[in-house]
Amino acid sequence: MALLNLGSINADMVYAMPHLPAPGETLAAGGLQKFLGGKGANMSVAATRAGSEVKHIGAVGADGVWAVERLADYGVDVEHVARLDTPTGHAIIAVDRDGENLIILYPGANRELTMAQLDRAFAQAAPGDILVLQNETNLQAEAAERGKAKGLRVCYAAAPFNAEAVQAVLPHLDFLILNEVEAEQLRQATGKTPADLGVRDVIITLGAKGARHIDGASGAVLDVPALPVTAVDTTGAGDTFTGYVLSALDRGLSMADAMAEAARAGALMVTRRGTADVIPTRQEVADAQF
Repeated sequence: MALLNLGSINADMVYAMPHLPAPGETLAAGGLQKFLGGKGANMSVAATRAGSEVKHIGAVGADGVWAVERLADYGVDVEHVARLDTPTGHAIIAVDRDGENLIILYPGANRELTMAQLDRAFAQAAPGDILVLQNETNLQAEAAERGKAKGLRVCYAAAPFNAEAVQAVLPHLDFLILNEVEAEQLRQATGKTPADLGVRDVIITLGAKGARHIDGASGAVLDVPALPVTAVDTTGAGDTFTGYVLSALDRGLSMADAMAEAARAGALMVTRRGTADVIPTRQEVADAQF
Protein backbone atom coordinates (compact mmCIF):
# COMPACT_ATOMS: atom_id res chain seq x y z
CA MET A 1 0.00 0.00 0.00
CA ALA A 2 0.99 3.66 -0.08
CA LEU A 3 1.39 6.27 2.62
CA LEU A 4 0.00 9.76 1.93
CA ASN A 5 1.43 12.55 4.07
CA LEU A 6 -0.29 15.93 4.28
CA GLY A 7 2.74 17.54 5.85
CA SER A 8 4.97 20.54 6.33
CA ILE A 9 8.22 21.19 4.48
CA ASN A 10 10.70 23.49 6.24
CA ALA A 11 14.21 24.77 6.06
CA ASP A 12 15.69 23.96 9.47
CA MET A 13 18.39 26.35 10.66
CA VAL A 14 20.14 24.56 13.53
CA TYR A 15 22.28 26.61 15.89
CA ALA A 16 24.69 24.93 18.33
CA MET A 17 24.32 26.73 21.68
CA PRO A 18 26.19 26.49 25.00
CA HIS A 19 22.75 26.47 26.63
CA LEU A 20 19.21 27.38 25.62
CA PRO A 21 18.75 31.16 25.82
CA ALA A 22 16.72 32.65 28.66
CA PRO A 23 14.19 35.46 28.08
CA GLY A 24 16.07 38.67 27.19
CA GLU A 25 19.40 36.89 26.83
CA THR A 26 21.66 37.45 23.81
CA LEU A 27 23.75 34.35 23.21
CA ALA A 28 26.32 33.59 20.51
CA ALA A 29 25.93 30.30 18.63
CA GLY A 30 28.91 28.03 18.21
CA GLY A 31 27.79 26.69 14.84
CA LEU A 32 25.08 26.73 12.16
CA GLN A 33 23.78 23.99 9.87
CA LYS A 34 20.90 24.04 7.38
CA PHE A 35 18.75 20.92 6.97
CA LEU A 36 15.58 19.81 5.27
CA GLY A 37 12.93 19.66 8.00
CA GLY A 38 9.34 20.15 9.01
CA LYS A 39 7.43 17.41 10.80
CA GLY A 40 5.84 16.40 7.52
CA ALA A 41 9.08 16.15 5.55
CA ASN A 42 10.72 14.28 8.44
CA MET A 43 7.94 11.69 8.49
CA SER A 44 7.98 11.29 4.72
CA VAL A 45 11.73 10.67 4.69
CA ALA A 46 11.51 8.32 7.67
CA ALA A 47 8.73 6.22 6.15
CA THR A 48 10.52 6.12 2.79
CA ARG A 49 13.81 5.06 4.37
CA ALA A 50 11.90 2.44 6.33
CA GLY A 51 10.69 0.94 3.06
CA SER A 52 7.30 2.44 2.16
CA GLU A 53 6.00 4.24 -0.90
CA VAL A 54 5.30 7.78 0.32
CA LYS A 55 3.38 10.53 -1.47
CA HIS A 56 3.86 13.96 0.08
CA ILE A 57 1.11 16.59 -0.10
CA GLY A 58 2.52 20.02 0.74
CA ALA A 59 3.75 23.37 -0.51
CA VAL A 60 6.89 25.49 -0.73
CA GLY A 61 7.75 28.96 -1.99
CA ALA A 62 10.18 29.86 -4.77
CA ASP A 63 12.92 29.64 -2.14
CA GLY A 64 12.09 26.00 -1.41
CA VAL A 65 12.78 24.24 -4.70
CA TRP A 66 15.91 22.71 -3.14
CA ALA A 67 13.75 21.08 -0.44
CA VAL A 68 11.44 19.46 -2.98
CA GLU A 69 14.43 18.21 -4.98
CA ARG A 70 15.96 16.75 -1.84
CA LEU A 71 12.73 14.96 -0.91
CA ALA A 72 12.64 13.49 -4.41
CA ASP A 73 16.29 12.44 -4.12
CA TYR A 74 15.37 10.54 -0.95
CA GLY A 75 12.65 8.65 -2.85
CA VAL A 76 9.56 10.59 -1.77
CA ASP A 77 6.87 11.15 -4.43
CA VAL A 78 6.57 14.96 -4.71
CA GLU A 79 3.93 15.18 -7.44
CA HIS A 80 1.51 16.84 -5.01
CA VAL A 81 3.91 19.45 -3.59
CA ALA A 82 2.80 22.89 -4.85
CA ARG A 83 5.09 25.84 -5.62
CA LEU A 84 3.54 29.06 -4.26
CA ASP A 85 4.38 32.76 -3.95
CA THR A 86 4.35 32.47 -0.13
CA PRO A 87 7.82 31.86 1.37
CA THR A 88 8.75 28.35 2.39
CA GLY A 89 8.23 27.49 6.04
CA HIS A 90 11.31 27.47 8.20
CA ALA A 91 12.42 26.73 11.73
CA ILE A 92 15.11 28.29 13.89
CA ILE A 93 16.36 25.52 16.17
CA ALA A 94 18.68 26.05 19.12
CA VAL A 95 20.34 22.88 20.41
CA ASP A 96 22.31 22.86 23.66
CA ARG A 97 25.22 20.63 24.67
CA ASP A 98 22.86 18.07 26.22
CA GLY A 99 20.83 17.70 23.03
CA GLU A 100 17.77 19.60 24.24
CA ASN A 101 16.22 22.03 21.79
CA LEU A 102 14.17 25.22 21.44
CA ILE A 103 12.32 25.87 18.17
CA ILE A 104 10.84 28.98 16.52
CA LEU A 105 8.60 28.01 13.62
CA TYR A 106 7.41 30.12 10.66
CA PRO A 107 4.63 28.19 8.83
CA GLY A 108 4.83 29.99 5.47
CA ALA A 109 3.58 27.97 2.49
CA ASN A 110 2.66 25.06 4.77
CA ARG A 111 -0.56 26.91 5.67
CA GLU A 112 -1.51 27.65 2.04
CA LEU A 113 -2.49 24.18 0.79
CA THR A 114 -5.65 23.91 -1.34
CA MET A 115 -8.58 21.54 -1.61
CA ALA A 116 -7.64 20.98 -5.26
CA GLN A 117 -4.34 19.47 -4.07
CA LEU A 118 -6.18 17.13 -1.74
CA ASP A 119 -8.62 16.11 -4.46
CA ARG A 120 -5.82 15.26 -6.88
CA ALA A 121 -3.88 13.27 -4.30
CA PHE A 122 -6.91 11.36 -2.99
CA ALA A 123 -7.95 10.50 -6.54
CA GLN A 124 -4.81 8.35 -6.70
CA ALA A 125 -5.29 6.76 -3.26
CA ALA A 126 -6.77 3.33 -2.63
CA PRO A 127 -8.70 1.96 0.36
CA GLY A 128 -6.24 0.69 2.94
CA ASP A 129 -3.60 3.30 2.18
CA ILE A 130 -2.40 5.29 5.20
CA LEU A 131 -2.99 9.05 5.52
CA VAL A 132 -0.88 10.84 8.11
CA LEU A 133 -1.39 14.43 9.29
CA GLN A 134 0.39 16.77 11.71
CA ASN A 135 -0.49 20.19 13.09
CA GLU A 136 1.83 22.19 10.81
CA THR A 137 -0.47 22.61 7.78
CA ASN A 138 -3.98 23.82 7.05
CA LEU A 139 -6.81 21.52 5.85
CA GLN A 140 -6.21 18.89 8.55
CA ALA A 141 -9.88 18.26 9.39
CA GLU A 142 -10.90 18.34 5.73
CA ALA A 143 -8.21 15.82 4.82
CA ALA A 144 -9.08 13.54 7.72
CA GLU A 145 -12.75 13.53 6.77
CA ARG A 146 -12.06 12.86 3.09
CA GLY A 147 -9.47 10.23 3.90
CA LYS A 148 -11.88 8.37 6.15
CA ALA A 149 -14.61 8.50 3.48
CA LYS A 150 -12.09 7.14 0.95
CA GLY A 151 -11.33 4.17 3.18
CA LEU A 152 -7.84 5.30 4.16
CA ARG A 153 -6.33 4.53 7.56
CA VAL A 154 -6.14 8.02 9.05
CA CYS A 155 -3.33 8.82 11.51
CA TYR A 156 -2.74 12.08 13.36
CA ALA A 157 0.59 12.93 14.95
CA ALA A 158 -0.60 15.54 17.45
CA ALA A 159 2.26 18.00 17.28
CA PRO A 160 2.71 20.88 17.66
CA PHE A 161 -0.07 20.13 20.12
CA ASN A 162 -3.35 22.01 20.08
CA ALA A 163 -6.38 20.44 21.77
CA GLU A 164 -8.86 22.05 19.36
CA ALA A 165 -6.94 20.77 16.32
CA VAL A 166 -6.93 17.24 17.73
CA GLN A 167 -10.65 17.36 18.51
CA ALA A 168 -11.42 18.56 14.98
CA VAL A 169 -9.89 15.42 13.44
CA LEU A 170 -10.75 12.99 16.24
CA PRO A 171 -14.03 11.66 14.75
CA HIS A 172 -12.16 10.52 11.63
CA LEU A 173 -9.07 8.96 13.20
CA ASP A 174 -7.95 5.34 13.21
CA PHE A 175 -4.62 6.13 14.81
CA LEU A 176 -3.41 8.86 17.18
CA ILE A 177 0.20 9.45 18.25
CA LEU A 178 1.05 11.94 21.00
CA ASN A 179 3.42 12.31 23.92
CA GLU A 180 2.74 11.98 27.63
CA VAL A 181 2.17 15.69 28.26
CA GLU A 182 -0.08 16.02 25.22
CA ALA A 183 -2.13 13.00 26.33
CA GLU A 184 -2.80 14.69 29.66
CA GLN A 185 -3.70 17.99 27.95
CA LEU A 186 -6.13 16.14 25.68
CA ARG A 187 -7.68 14.38 28.69
CA GLN A 188 -8.23 17.75 30.35
CA ALA A 189 -9.81 19.14 27.16
CA THR A 190 -12.09 16.17 26.45
CA GLY A 191 -12.60 14.55 29.85
CA LYS A 192 -11.59 11.23 28.27
CA THR A 193 -8.62 8.94 28.74
CA PRO A 194 -6.75 7.77 25.60
CA ALA A 195 -8.61 4.46 25.78
CA ASP A 196 -11.98 6.25 25.71
CA LEU A 197 -11.37 8.51 22.70
CA GLY A 198 -12.92 6.11 20.20
CA VAL A 199 -9.65 5.73 18.28
CA ARG A 200 -8.62 2.19 17.36
CA ASP A 201 -4.89 2.68 17.99
CA VAL A 202 -3.29 5.22 20.30
CA ILE A 203 0.46 5.47 20.89
CA ILE A 204 1.79 7.63 23.71
CA THR A 205 5.52 8.32 23.52
CA LEU A 206 7.15 8.44 26.94
CA GLY A 207 10.62 9.82 26.21
CA ALA A 208 13.34 7.89 28.01
CA LYS A 209 10.69 5.44 29.27
CA GLY A 210 9.79 4.29 25.75
CA ALA A 211 6.30 4.22 24.24
CA ARG A 212 2.87 2.77 25.05
CA HIS A 213 0.21 1.44 22.68
CA ILE A 214 -3.42 1.43 23.80
CA ASP A 215 -5.91 -0.68 21.88
CA GLY A 216 -9.04 1.45 21.69
CA ALA A 217 -11.26 -1.59 21.19
CA SER A 218 -10.03 -3.89 23.95
CA GLY A 219 -8.18 -1.46 26.21
CA ALA A 220 -5.08 -3.68 26.06
CA VAL A 221 -1.82 -1.88 26.77
CA LEU A 222 1.55 -2.66 25.17
CA ASP A 223 4.72 -1.03 26.51
CA VAL A 224 7.89 -0.87 24.44
CA PRO A 225 11.02 0.29 26.31
CA ALA A 226 13.41 2.96 25.07
CA LEU A 227 16.96 1.98 24.18
CA PRO A 228 19.93 3.37 26.17
CA VAL A 229 21.78 5.96 24.08
CA THR A 230 23.53 9.27 24.67
CA ALA A 231 21.48 11.93 22.92
CA VAL A 232 23.22 14.74 21.06
CA ASP A 233 20.09 16.17 19.35
CA THR A 234 16.47 15.18 20.01
CA THR A 235 15.12 17.16 17.01
CA GLY A 236 13.14 14.93 14.65
CA ALA A 237 13.28 11.84 16.84
CA GLY A 238 9.51 11.74 17.35
CA ASP A 239 8.91 12.21 13.63
CA THR A 240 11.33 9.40 12.89
CA PHE A 241 9.48 7.15 15.34
CA THR A 242 6.12 7.98 13.73
CA GLY A 243 7.36 7.44 10.18
CA TYR A 244 8.88 4.10 11.11
CA VAL A 245 5.79 2.88 12.99
CA LEU A 246 3.50 3.67 10.06
CA SER A 247 5.87 2.16 7.52
CA ALA A 248 6.25 -1.00 9.55
CA LEU A 249 2.47 -1.39 9.83
CA ASP A 250 2.20 -0.66 6.10
CA ARG A 251 4.71 -3.47 5.51
CA GLY A 252 2.60 -5.87 7.56
CA LEU A 253 4.45 -5.96 10.88
CA SER A 254 2.55 -6.40 14.13
CA MET A 255 2.11 -3.38 16.40
CA ALA A 256 4.71 -4.77 18.83
CA ASP A 257 7.29 -5.30 16.09
CA ALA A 258 6.47 -1.95 14.47
CA MET A 259 7.00 -0.09 17.74
CA ALA A 260 10.21 -1.99 18.47
CA GLU A 261 11.63 -1.07 15.06
CA ALA A 262 10.52 2.54 15.50
CA ALA A 263 12.14 2.67 18.95
CA ARG A 264 15.44 1.59 17.42
CA ALA A 265 15.13 4.21 14.68
CA GLY A 266 14.31 6.95 17.19
CA ALA A 267 17.20 5.94 19.43
CA LEU A 268 19.64 6.04 16.53
CA MET A 269 18.25 9.38 15.37
CA VAL A 270 19.03 11.17 18.67
CA THR A 271 22.71 10.25 18.28
CA ARG A 272 22.84 12.40 15.12
CA ARG A 273 22.70 16.15 14.61
CA GLY A 274 20.08 17.31 12.11
CA THR A 275 16.60 16.51 10.89
CA ALA A 276 15.32 14.85 7.69
CA ASP A 277 18.77 14.60 6.10
CA VAL A 278 20.14 12.35 8.86
CA ILE A 279 17.17 10.03 9.45
CA PRO A 280 18.55 6.46 9.44
CA THR A 281 17.75 3.84 6.82
CA ARG A 282 16.13 0.54 7.76
CA GLN A 283 19.46 -1.23 7.22
CA GLU A 284 21.21 1.20 9.56
CA VAL A 285 18.47 0.60 12.16
CA ALA A 286 18.85 -3.16 11.83
CA ASP A 287 22.66 -2.99 12.10
CA ALA A 288 22.77 -0.55 15.03
CA GLN A 289 24.28 -1.82 18.28
CA PHE A 290 22.61 -0.60 21.47
